[in-house]
Amino acid sequence: MNINYMQRAIKLAEKGAGYTNPNPMVGAVIVKNGQIIGEGRHEIYGGNHAEINAFNSAVENVTGAEMYVTLEPCSHYGKTPPCAEAIVKKGIKKVIVGALDPNPLVAGKGIKILKENGIEVIIGVMEQECCRLNEIFFKYITTHSPFCIMKTAMTLDGKIASFSGDSKWVTGALARKQVHWLRHKVSGIMVGIGTVLYDDPMLTTRLENKKGKDPARIIVDSTAKIPLEAKVLNLESEAPTIIATTEKAEKTKIKSLQQKGAQIITTPLLDNGVDLKFLMQALGEQKIDSVLLEGGSTLNYSALNQGIVDKLNVFIAPKIIGGANAKTAVGGHGKELMEEAFQLSELQVYHFGNDIMLEGYIRGKDGALCSQA
Repeated sequence: MNINYMQRAIKLAEKGAGYTNPNPMVGAVIVKNGQIIGEGRHEIYGGNHAEINAFNSAVENVTGAEMYVTLEPCSHYGKTPPCAEAIVKKGIKKVIVGALDPNPLVAGKGIKILKENGIEVIIGVMEQECCRLNEIFFKYITTHSPFCIMKTAMTLDGKIASFSGDSKWVTGALARKQVHWLRHKVSGIMVGIGTVLYDDPMLTTRLENKKGKDPARIIVDSTAKIPLEAKVLNLESEAPTIIATTEKAEKTKIKSLQQKGAQIITTPLLDNGVDLKFLMQALGEQKIDSVLLEGGSTLNYSALNQGIVDKLNVFIAPKIIGGANAKTAVGGHGKELMEEAFQLSELQVYHFGNDIMLEGYIRGKDGALCSQA
């Protein structure tokens, strides 16, 4: 066994970011006599799985070879036939698996098929890396609720805009480019009605020299105040615009929004606003497996307080603007005691020009994603 081959499989899998949702990103490498003779990845939802693409790329007979794959080979008929059976038929002698598949339709069954057919199986090689690779899939397939990433950009003193409301731009071009990459990777992007009224954003993905995938645009708007002229309602985009509202919205306005092509999700009232947990379950039913929350301070606090946030990407610019009335990244009522604060774990720091990005997980949501067979 050579860990370098699993690292190669992970690199291959990462190329599927944004294209395989709600399926996982998977990479596979076939090795024979110490040489890579085939490799592949899951390229797009509904397309061949990584193992099949690896077989198709093989430059010689794979009988007796080893396969490194980041996720347990599937064992069921979905949009494609079972990969575990294909591995058996091809005569692979050994399979090295990064992580087990938490999908109840698989969940160890792929491994069982391999072992019952005399194939040696090693599980858990670079397991945590393979799990992090598919943290979106792991959350969604086990809870049917989207993985939620809160993204915010602020100055060194925690402001997301000046006291006048000016926010263009808090961070530099490299950081903003990273945000568009984040948008490409997820299935939905969520903002509050305040952001729409003030900034009138398009909420699309714009990547240089690459076609980015637009996520579904989700507007949290408890009374349906969104203007019919808003850019998110007047775009040429395959992705839908979804208005999350409540019974407080006027029926005539709802009808007008539907005529503009918007989808409407009506949630129960919670704290006089949208029930975000209800909303996330409703989004999950539409196969939206991940949401990038780019809300203002009010929505950010509600999302944290209602427990829908899994991960934070906080961009920090080396600027100080001050102002008692300048909004901070998280507003709302706030916590009374320091011990009640939302805490992060597994923090990592990334640099984008002069800006930094802190990435971390809400404590309590960072437990082991994998389990050994």
